[in-house]
Amino acid sequence: MSAVQRPTTLCEAFQLTASVDPDAVALRTAGGGPSLTWEQYAAQVRAVAAGLSGLGVMRGDTVSLMMSNRVEFYPLEVGAQHVGATSFSVYNTLPEADLAHVFGNAGTKVVLCEAQYVDRIRASGAAIEHIVVIDGAADGAMSVDELLAAAPADFDFEATWRAVEPDDVVTLIYTSGTTGKPKGVEMTHANILFESFAVDDVLGIRFGDRGTSYLPTAHIADRLTGLYFQEVFGTEITTVADVRAVAAALPEVRPTVWGGVPRVWEKLKAAVEFAVANEPDEMKRAALQWALSVGAKKAAALLAHEPVPDDVAAEWATADDLVLSKLRERLGLDQVRWAVSGAAPIPTQTLGFFVGLGIPMTELWGMSELSCVATVSHPSDVKLGTVGRFLSGLECRIADDGEVLVRGPLVMKGYRKEPVKTAETIDAEGWLHTGDVGHLDDEGYLTIVDRKKELIINAAGKNMSPANIEKSIKAACPLIGVVMAIGDARPYNTALIVLDAESAGPYAAQRGLSDASPGALAGDTELIAQIAAGVAQGNTELSRVEQIKRFSVLPTFWEPGGDEITLTMKLKRRPIAEKYAAQIDALYAQQPGSAVYEPA
Repeated sequence: MSAVQRPTTLCEAFQLTASVDPDAVALRTAGGGPSLTWEQYAAQVRAVAAGLSGLGVMRGDTVSLMMSNRVEFYPLEVGAQHVGATSFSVYNTLPEADLAHVFGNAGTKVVLCEAQYVDRIRASGAAIEHIVVIDGAADGAMSVDELLAAAPADFDFEATWRAVEPDDVVTLIYTSGTTGKPKGVEMTHANILFESFAVDDVLGIRFGDRGTSYLPTAHIADRLTGLYFQEVFGTEITTVADVRAVAAALPEVRPTVWGGVPRVWEKLKAAVEFAVANEPDEMKRAALQWALSVGAKKAAALLAHEPVPDDVAAEWATADDLVLSKLRERLGLDQVRWAVSGAAPIPTQTLGFFVGLGIPMTELWGMSELSCVATVSHPSDVKLGTVGRFLSGLECRIADDGEVLVRGPLVMKGYRKEPVKTAETIDAEGWLHTGDVGHLDDEGYLTIVDRKKELIINAAGKNMSPANIEKSIKAACPLIGVVMAIGDARPYNTALIVLDAESAGPYAAQRGLSDASPGALAGDTELIAQIAAGVAQGNTELSRVEQIKRFSVLPTFWEPGGDEITLTMKLKRRPIAEKYAAQIDALYAQQPGSAVYEPA
């Protein structure tokens, strides 16, 4: 699409896209279920916009959505856009107090939700005019049919969506809130459209490209790749209601463009390695192990930013023809033109594994305040271990303390009703202070070190990145769900380790254990031995001063949105340090405590 043809609002983008091929499928449900063609999608958008108008929703009002990943979300969200509303999703796990804060800060007028959330929404006490239930009925709430029936006879759909302006706030993304209440990042139509076309210029997105929606729609990554890219480019999106089912959905979807957070990639890697190790046919197992070892050779060269040696390239081509192409097909990633990892640092071992497998993969970096993606490079131009180059149209400056500053059309409008915090983040010259420490190489590739406020400075004054340490340890042992490195003002580094909740059941079954609770497993000697070996392996990727000397496996799972991690899986380091102070002190005691271990 040329610059002359480019739309100025998402409403205009959707109308253009929906007219390209009305009979093409726009939305599907993994495993079967509701689907919509573009013609059906557009008709529902029109009907929802009319219904919301009948409820009094006007340009500048706020509509909130609270539901799982499902086809019904899309016409509701896009319909709200077409009346000029700011439409955004809330995390389904938010407790009443947090719902009250988010709804109040946003000024929510209407909530569109699943029936299971009505009581919690009401209990929040937020001043909401209408609750619309999309799946059944709830006392005092409207049904979707009643919403649609509220449409005024004289509603002018065309004039209404054309009245939307590029600088109107199209959505709010509430930050994770590792400290204090979440802040609402205001994004405009102009922000999202600039983002979409800038990413397209690098990666290339086509009408009919297949992707998935499995992350919460309150997360900017899902909104951008699952919703906004669809409106702008016409991608076919398959909704996956349970993130744990995404791997199973991939062979059905056969995505052509796909993104995953590091934990999803780590799970896929562990699944491949488990399948290879447990292949009953000895000859097939040997062939699989050989192919993966060849992939590792190729990845090693690319991770070292060196050309792949001719002999390795030739051997890899043979391995690809005989084995690796079939592995990609089994994963459902055989038709991917590009795949990305984002939202958190990915271990280089994990990234290299998939590149060695032949998946065209790249890593990106960004943040909600930058409309999601700020840096990315095409897999053909990737420099593994970096997060790519800045998108065209953005300026970057590295401050004296290493903080990455960004200026350009992706910078948010501001934090909702927070002028002081907005001014603290965006300076008078328009530079957004990201809070991330990083460095640029001579070719413009950015490497992110860590969050500025989270760097470990040990007792000897050595600066270290806890995220770098943590991703190395996690990559070495799939049984580890979360690891938090500790070492600030300490003589050496230690770690709190939490088991992966999804791996607990299979591990217990494999070992013949009747109790798969975290309390029981944290005392299992075989599991501790495997984790100790993983920590030791992870340490080999770290400098001596960075290595984990002792660790403790906690008898609990950390749930997203709980005391320890945010809904976007970011560690709440300060609250963790306070809550587990006794366990941390034991890691530095002269005599090891009963729950303190050392790498194998």
